[in-house]
Amino acid sequence: MINFILTYAVQTVIVISLLSIFYGLFLTWQILKMPRGDQKMNSIADAIAEGATAYLTRQYKVVSLIGVVIALLLYFIFGLTTTLGFLMGAVFSAIAGVVGMNVAVRSNIRTAQAAKKGLNEAFSLAFSGGSVTGFMVAGLALLAVAGFYTFLAAFSKNSPPNLQPMIALGFGSSLISVFARLGGGIYTKSADVGTDMVGKIEKGIPEDDPRNPGVIADLVGDNVGDDAGMAADLFETYVVTAVAAMILGRLSFPNTQTVIVYPLLIGAISILASLLGAKFVRLSGQQIMMALYQGLTATALFSLVGFYLVTKWLFPHGIYAQKLISGNNLFYTSVIGIVLTYGMVIITEYFTSKKYPPVKKIAQASTTGHGTNIIAGLANSMKSTLSPILLISIAILVAYHWAGLYGVAMAAMSMLSLTGIVISIDAFGPITDNAGGIIEMTGHPEKVRRVTDALDAVGNTTKAVTKAYAIASAGLAALVLFASYTQELGRGLKTVADNFSLSDPTVLVGLFIGGALPYIFAALAMESVGKASMAIANEVRRQFKEIKGILTGQKKPEYGRAVDIVTKAAIKEMIMPTLITIAAPILVGFLLGSRALGGLLVGSIITGLFVAISMTTGGAAWDNAKKYIEEGNFGGKGSFSHQAAVTGDTVGDPYKDTAGPAINPMIKVLNIVALLIAPFLG
Repeated sequence: MINFILTYAVQTVIVISLLSIFYGLFLTWQILKMPRGDQKMNSIADAIAEGATAYLTRQYKVVSLIGVVIALLLYFIFGLTTTLGFLMGAVFSAIAGVVGMNVAVRSNIRTAQAAKKGLNEAFSLAFSGGSVTGFMVAGLALLAVAGFYTFLAAFSKNSPPNLQPMIALGFGSSLISVFARLGGGIYTKSADVGTDMVGKIEKGIPEDDPRNPGVIADLVGDNVGDDAGMAADLFETYVVTAVAAMILGRLSFPNTQTVIVYPLLIGAISILASLLGAKFVRLSGQQIMMALYQGLTATALFSLVGFYLVTKWLFPHGIYAQKLISGNNLFYTSVIGIVLTYGMVIITEYFTSKKYPPVKKIAQASTTGHGTNIIAGLANSMKSTLSPILLISIAILVAYHWAGLYGVAMAAMSMLSLTGIVISIDAFGPITDNAGGIIEMTGHPEKVRRVTDALDAVGNTTKAVTKAYAIASAGLAALVLFASYTQELGRGLKTVADNFSLSDPTVLVGLFIGGALPYIFAALAMESVGKASMAIANEVRRQFKEIKGILTGQKKPEYGRAVDIVTKAAIKEMIMPTLITIAAPILVGFLLGSRALGGLLVGSIITGLFVAISMTTGGAAWDNAKKYIEEGNFGGKGSFSHQAAVTGDTVGDPYKDTAGPAINPMIKVLNIVALLIAPFLG
């Protein structure tokens, strides 16, 4: 009877995931019916779409070659089923990124056109465009996990089936994610920094000025980095968290099958809640952020009601292990995930929004020069790590107290279940950024630009908030993966502690190596942006020098050259950091042993969280400090303080959009590879 009920539950999950995907397609159909604007606007939008498509095509060609090699290795080592899981994770992750980018480049021009009518029309269209990405990512991620689990169950003689191949599903999605996050981040910030260095600083022309040869590459970057990259990132985090929770449930409670299906039902409930919550995103006056938070709050409340009902249904008498874990305790862990999401939103907005002291202090520091702006920004980035870390630590302790390691896993799953509405809020950002660029390049009246500027300013904060959400969820996901790794190694041992002790020098060596990896990874990412931005800056300078009449508007820049240069640079630079991430756990595991590898995983999680939070929050604060000055504070545009703020923003760009966010998939790749090779190390 219980097997029949669980099978029915998984089938329901698959239906709900398909509903999410179809809703995304329905929104796409609605968006495509909206007007596109005049011919000049269309020519710019088409150039952005062409550049974004060209970049993703090249990126996935390179990734496909690497993926085929890894798939062949998995086939000879683990067999066909594991290989299929890897390929399914990789393909679904790629689809999530491609869909997100394609919808964004079709929504930007329609948002620009809607901005002519007013703020409300532009806001509604941009949010609909973002919602396509959000619901497609959530639906595809849940479908991948539930679908592959159903496949394993159908061809397995055991009930429940062996979940080991599902690790490869997470590995496939992680591989695409780290490439998409890193490559897209290198692209977007190389184009942004190189374009701004010459255009804004050397030539004194505005941002998104059509005379700048790098402006199309810059606008393309918003889509491949902030949209396709974020979509692949959170798709991967969702899949990895669900898989880790299912595996940990199986290892912790081998006689209770419901713990395997429970994470999937949590995800399905939140998709339904997100569909309802999105209806509460309504703009009242100029309160754009409040409108977005209304949707998030409604989704969270609907989700909690659903969590409570499904927990009571699946676990009326709790889970029996060494001691009883009540259904109420499991529900409380899901509440922790929701509270942690809200906490990260509040903390990040405080450190990055123009309304609060941290950003205003950076702006004020800009009045005395470039150096003081950098010092203030660095100090803010460091201070911004304490509150999130304390919040995450409290969440881990309370969840563990209520339901052990499985409770921590369910807190992470509860948090990730909000992916649909969170990405909807995030993907809204690059759409409005592009819309503002199109309006600026086509010379529309100032009142239209004010509409897109208002949306863009909020979009900058929502992107920072989503990155913080992704980092916190990645930290919990990595911790759950590490717990699964220790459980796997702990089979046959008296306690897991027999594996890891701080008095063991191999564990300490692993901690040191793991702690260094996020720094090396971030350094390589920052260097990549530096190299590529120099190439784009030199190209922009060349065109200004050789093509007479660009600055006077008599000649049109060669936008395609700049797009091609930054595309080649980003593809080239993304490979080495990714290969290091895959190779590190394999080398440490087989050369130094499972204890050293465990230390590496913990070290990477700890330093990775600090580096990622400080970089993403600090970079967003630098950006908004510049915008705060541009609004007329501390001298306004063109002032000495504005020049200093532009320098800070230039430093902050690769911080917040390249190195920081790419650490999320990096620490999960380390953990998923370790879990994959754990049977060979035990």
